[in-house]
Amino acid sequence: DLPFFESVLRRAECVRRCEELLLGAVSRHRAAEEVRADFQRRVPYSYLQRAYIQLNKLEEAANAAHTFFMANPEHMEIQQDLENYKTTSGKVSLVDREARQHMEDYSAGVRHYDKEEYKLAIELLERALRGYYSEDEDCQIMCEGPQRFEEHEHLDYKAGLYEAIADHYMQVLACKHDCVRELATRSGRISPIENFLPLHYDYLQFAYYRVGDYMKALECAKSYLLFHPDDEDVLENAGYYEGLLEGTVDPATIKPRKEAKRLLRRHKLESHLLQVAAAGLGYAYTEPNYWNRYGARQDEHSVPSSISSEPEDGPRLSLTKKPMPKPDRELKEGGPLLYSDVKFVYNSEQLNGTQRVLLDNVISEEQCRELHRVASGIMLAGDGYRGKTSPHTPNERFEGATVLKALKYGYEGRVPLKSARLFYDISEKARRIVESYFLLNSTLYFSYTHLVCRTALSGQQERRNDLSHPIHADNCLLDPEANECWKEPPAYTFRDYSALLYMNADFEGGEFIFTEMDAKTVTASIKPKCGRMISFSSGGENPHGVKAVTKGQRCAVALWFTLDPLYRELERIQADEVIAMLDQEHLGPSEMNINPKDEL
Repeated sequence: DLPFFESVLRRAECVRRCEELLLGAVSRHRAAEEVRADFQRRVPYSYLQRAYIQLNKLEEAANAAHTFFMANPEHMEIQQDLENYKTTSGKVSLVDREARQHMEDYSAGVRHYDKEEYKLAIELLERALRGYYSEDEDCQIMCEGPQRFEEHEHLDYKAGLYEAIADHYMQVLACKHDCVRELATRSGRISPIENFLPLHYDYLQFAYYRVGDYMKALECAKSYLLFHPDDEDVLENAGYYEGLLEGTVDPATIKPRKEAKRLLRRHKLESHLLQVAAAGLGYAYTEPNYWNRYGARQDEHSVPSSISSEPEDGPRLSLTKKPMPKPDRELKEGGPLLYSDVKFVYNSEQLNGTQRVLLDNVISEEQCRELHRVASGIMLAGDGYRGKTSPHTPNERFEGATVLKALKYGYEGRVPLKSARLFYDISEKARRIVESYFLLNSTLYFSYTHLVCRTALSGQQERRNDLSHPIHADNCLLDPEANECWKEPPAYTFRDYSALLYMNADFEGGEFIFTEMDAKTVTASIKPKCGRMISFSSGGENPHGVKAVTKGQRCAVALWFTLDPLYRELERIQADEVIAMLDQEHLGPSEMNINPKDEL
C-alpha cells in the first residue's frame, strides 16, 4: 500500500501548494457553503444591479438584473425591473454574464439548423462540443473539492481507513457521474435538457449530410449510436451514408469520435462502481436515465434524423420522425359544447396550435353587465397578485377577486347575492364546456378561479413597448432561448387546462396572443369581447400573453383546471359548501349556523 499512499500524499501536497501559490491561504478561497449557495443562485448580481442604478449605469444594471433573473425566474421584482429597463431605456438585448458558452453555442447552432443554415449550424455545434468536453473536465476536477459526509456527524466519525476513503470517494464519484446532468442544465433550472450530448451528434450527422460531407455525417451518426445503439432512424441514416461512400472509402474505417467513446466508457464504469458500492456498502443509489432518447424540442423540426425530402436525382431516405414520448393522456378535441347558445368559432388547427378552442356566446350581454357590476363592488387592487397593483407592467393597474369572496360579499349584502352566484355559475359552465370539448376521460377540477380587470394608467401609454402580461406557459417555466418549457417549481405544474372568459370589448389593445416557444412568433391573436372564451391545454405547447391595454379597462374570468384532485382549489370547495347551504330553501343565517361576519 505504501507506494499508493505516497502518491496520494504527494498529490495532496502538490494541490495545496498550487492553491496557496495562486489563490492565497485556504481561508481566502475556501468559501462557506452559504456563500457558495449565494453565488450559485447569482445573488451578487442582485446587489450589482442596485449599485449600477445608483451610478446611473442603466445598461450594466439591466444586464446584472437579467443575469440574476436567469437563475431566479420566479423573482417578480426583478422581472418588473427588467420590464422597466425595456420601457425607460429601450434596452431589449440583454446579456447573461454567467451564460455557459457551450450552451449558448448549442442553442445558436440549433436555431441555424432550424433555418436550414447548415454550415453555420455545424460551426456552432462543433464549438459547443469542444466547450462541452472542456466544461466536463472542469466539472470532474471541481468534484475533487471538499465533500460532506452525509449520514455521519464529523466529530463522531469512527470509520476505519478504507471505509473513510470509500465514504469520501463515493461522494466524489457521484458528483463526477452527475456532471452529465450538470452540463445539460441551465442556470435556475432543475431539469436538464434531455439527451443533451447525444443530440449534438444527431444534429451534426444530418447537417454534414446536407452540406455533402458524408464521411463526417457517418462519423457523427456512429457517435450518436454509441449512446443509442438501437435508434432505428440513425441506424438507417448510417446505412445510407455508407452507401454514399461506397467505392471512395471503406466505411468500416470511419469510427465514432474518440472523445465520445472515452466519456461514455468512463460514465459506464462510474455507474458500475456506484452500483457495486450501493450493493456492498449500504449506500442508497439509483442510476438516473441520463440519455433519454427524446430530445430537447418535440416538434417536426427538432429531430435531425428525420429526413423529409431528398433531391429528386438522388436515392430517397425512408426515414420518419422519431416517436414522441407518450403524453400523460390521449389528446382529443371536438366534443359537444353542451349548451345550445354557445357558438363554436375556431379549433386548434384554425388557431395554428394544439389543444385550443375559441367559443362565443358563452355568457350573454346582460350577464356580462351584471358580472361587471359585481366586479366593481368586490375587486381589490393587487388581489391574486400578492398585493402588487402592477405585477406585470407598471403601466396598468390590476384588480381581482375570487368566487368565495364574491359569495361572502353577496351573503353580507354588499353586492346582490344573485350577481355573486352568477360568478360561481358561469365558472362551472366554463368548466363543463372545457371538460366536454376536449373529451376528457376523467373529471376536470378547478385549480384557481379569478375575476381580473386590468386598467390602462393615464399618462403612461406613450411609447409603450411592453406587454400587459408577458409571454408564458401556465404549468411550466418558458425558456425561449432553449425552446424549452421546464415543468418544475415555481411553475404550477399541476395545471392541465386553462380558459379565459371575456366580459367586455370597450377598451383599446389587450389582445390575447399565442406564440411559438421563442415567445416572439405570434401564431394567433384574439380580440376579447363579451361572452368570448378561449381555452387551451396549459403546457409549453401553448405559450401565450396579453398585449398592452392602452386605454380603458379589460375584464375577464380567468380559470385554471387540473385533472389531479389533490390540487383542487380550496376556495372552490368552500364555495361549493356555501352554495349547497344557500340552496336549502327558506333557511336564514341562524338556521344555517353561519355568522355573516365570518370569513366563509
